[in-house]
Amino acid sequence: MNDAARTADALAVAPLLNCLLREAAAPAGEPAAGRTVHRLRVSGRLLRVRTGHRPSAPELWTGTTWQPLCHSGLVEVAVQEMRAVTGRSNAALAAEMAASRAAVEALLAARARTVPPGDPWLRSEQALVMGHPYHPAPKARTGGGPPGAWLRYAPEAYGRFPLVLLGVREDAVIDDGDTRALDALGQAPPGYRLLPAHPWQLGLTRRLPAVRAAFAGGRLVRLGSTPWEARATSSVRTVHVPGSPERPGRARDLFLKFSLEVQITNDVRRIRPHELRHVSRTDPLVAAAFRAMGGPAAWLGERGHRTVRGLEETFPVLVRDGLDGRLVPGATAVLAAALPEGFDGSPLDRLTDPLPWWSAYLGRVVPPVLEAWTRHGVAVECHLQNTLIAVDADGTPVQAVFRDTEGARVVPETPRAAAAQRLAYCLVVNNLTEIANALAHCFPRSADALWPLARRELARYEKELGLPGATALLTTPTVPGKASLLSRWIDADGTAPCYLPIPNPLAVRP
Repeated sequence: MNDAARTADALAVAPLLNCLLREAAAPAGEPAAGRTVHRLRVSGRLLRVRTGHRPSAPELWTGTTWQPLCHSGLVEVAVQEMRAVTGRSNAALAAEMAASRAAVEALLAARARTVPPGDPWLRSEQALVMGHPYHPAPKARTGGGPPGAWLRYAPEAYGRFPLVLLGVREDAVIDDGDTRALDALGQAPPGYRLLPAHPWQLGLTRRLPAVRAAFAGGRLVRLGSTPWEARATSSVRTVHVPGSPERPGRARDLFLKFSLEVQITNDVRRIRPHELRHVSRTDPLVAAAFRAMGGPAAWLGERGHRTVRGLEETFPVLVRDGLDGRLVPGATAVLAAALPEGFDGSPLDRLTDPLPWWSAYLGRVVPPVLEAWTRHGVAVECHLQNTLIAVDADGTPVQAVFRDTEGARVVPETPRAAAAQRLAYCLVVNNLTEIANALAHCFPRSADALWPLARRELARYEKELGLPGATALLTTPTVPGKASLLSRWIDADGTAPCYLPIPNPLAVRP
């Protein structure tokens, strides 16, 4: 196995191993010599792993010796254990796990021959080569074809590409909200409205009968491609369109979110009509909650969408606010999800003492999330991929920016208990725990001080800012952890995954 293959194997092993240890195993004895032993609950087999920020180098006890496991070996262990847990097989997920590992190797090769972007924010958006740290197949692109078909669109391969411009006949266009930014992207012929399309999606769907009929009947016409390039962001289907001061209507940047007929993590990334309706109802409420706070936290609103009648799920495009004018003066945004994974220019690389930085991070992320929830009944999906953290010239967090209305939930439309569960998972498990683990990895001597500091900060927010939501986070003994391996194994709906209780690191200790 060459160096690239070994790196790909290690990157693919970590999230799958995390899933197994969280969902299907229990510690078996005390750590020793930098390793821990875990017993798989149903089969009883023993796994030994190297400890650290990410568990690594898994070994299986054969009865006489520890057998090292590469990614394919770990997949086989996971398949056998989940079959024992559920009594059912899932060959498709096993294939996805293998495809995810192959995708990682393809991404590493593509990155090695491509110059990374100079913008630190874009570098962070395009840094997630490993991907979701608790998913069995975070880099699979099921339905998207072989890597050669999608690498140019991959954020992890520094993807940037022109968008396809379509014209939608005016009697076939569906518009909702403010979509003027779309009209500024090009010129539509008389009787048509402009509709940008993701070239990957067009390639995947152009032979579908409904799409062919729309072009043949003149409801859709192809107008060419943009003379500028959009930049792929971490969600894959959302692209960034830089501002263009010389063009009226395009002085500021924006994001465009498309459908993709590709399964990424738990879902085929198709925007469905009920999701468009959800965004239309929910975004004004979320935006109003953030306006009421008076800053510095910001929300990237999704001001409108456009699609084609009869092809509502195939070619929708959501218009999302860009970063221009949203950041505090002098600040640079980075994707929070890139901080644990690491990227060139990460503010964590400049730290000498993590505690002031951690306190600043907590102070920018937690209060607006709790205020939106406790005072406005809005639960933002504040997981790391939906959180941008803006830092000053010294790398200190000065602002949090949140995005993605699709994942936001508003009471009473969503039952309060369900919204609270999702909020606790996103904030504590996905966001704060991952950042704390990254800091503990870089600064092991400060590891024991991170969560006590977090508890003091949350208590202070409750006292000084009047945020009662802090009490629940400090007193509940467990928080919900998403069980992505089990959810995918039993084909649970991506919007209703399985959760399991895990110890709450914020809970006040007796």
